[in-house]
Amino acid sequence: MKTKAILMLLLVVTIFIGCSSDKKDTLYIYNWTYYIPDSIVKDFEHQYNVKVVYDVFSSNEEMFAKLKAGGKGYDVVFPSGDFVKIMIKEKMLASLDKSKLPNIKYLDKNVLAKISYDPGNLYSLPYMIGTAGIAVNKEKVANYEHSSNIFNRKDLQGKMTMLDDMREVLGLALKSLGYSVNTTDNQQLAQAQKVVQGWKQNILKFDAESFAKGFASGEFLVVQGYAENIFLEVDTPNRSHIEFFIPKEGSAMYIDNMVILKDSKNQDLAYAFINYIHEPQVYAKICDFLKLPAVNTESRKYIKEKPHYQLEDLKNCELKEDLGPDLEKYNKIWEEIRI
Repeated sequence: MKTKAILMLLLVVTIFIGCSSDKKDTLYIYNWTYYIPDSIVKDFEHQYNVKVVYDVFSSNEEMFAKLKAGGKGYDVVFPSGDFVKIMIKEKMLASLDKSKLPNIKYLDKNVLAKISYDPGNLYSLPYMIGTAGIAVNKEKVANYEHSSNIFNRKDLQGKMTMLDDMREVLGLALKSLGYSVNTTDNQQLAQAQKVVQGWKQNILKFDAESFAKGFASGEFLVVQGYAENIFLEVDTPNRSHIEFFIPKEGSAMYIDNMVILKDSKNQDLAYAFINYIHEPQVYAKICDFLKLPAVNTESRKYIKEKPHYQLEDLKNCELKEDLGPDLEKYNKIWEEIRI
């Protein structure tokens, strides 16, 4: 009986060890909506024999608020440059061990030179560069300039939306007036507020989540938004009816980044994921999916799809910067606009 009991015990232990060894490490990612092909995540899971839990956000403010309110457990997050700087100040990020990121050698040095929010990329690596623009249903809208003044058109009232993002909307207004998207001058901000309040009379709503779906369905004829979101929602046969343009006056530009949170429980896996993203052939697939310009120079050899715009098309655009205490000026203006 004792021998039988010992054999049973060994069997249970063996089963337990076997089950434990089958348990996969888990990487927790927090990224923008529509921002990476599912196949890339699945390929990473397969290659590294891990599980990825992937959550999404629709604005930097949403992401930051969730993390500051106690949204724990994420390993890799994708903030824009101005929020990288804020997160560095708040001591939320792990400093990067670049010896674990050999694919950093492929990053475009001209793009890296634009980065003031994290000099030397001590805490972040660029993922994508781009800007919000304006999409127009050409079949229904005629005689328009490549300008933000399209939002002044009364004949399109109720058929247009703008992003529910104060830096994007106020940045667009500031550029239309010839000012910096990072100005803290009270008079310039007051003028920009007046411009946005004029636009507000014609748009249906400020929307950062469903603008692409609404545009694709024909509910909206003009939207401020991101090309990658818009074209992913529109069926291929209908894409010829769309024009996406960057306003000639320019707009707020972004560099979205990959960072590792300081309290990450899976830092080695986080490094593996970030480095994997910048494998040239992997990154090329992401660029083909999003149709955004590549910040990875080696990947350009493998890209098959024409991007919605090129790096040189961003010449009149300006990176959003962390405004520090002066951000409260924007918050106050935005609250007045939204009310």
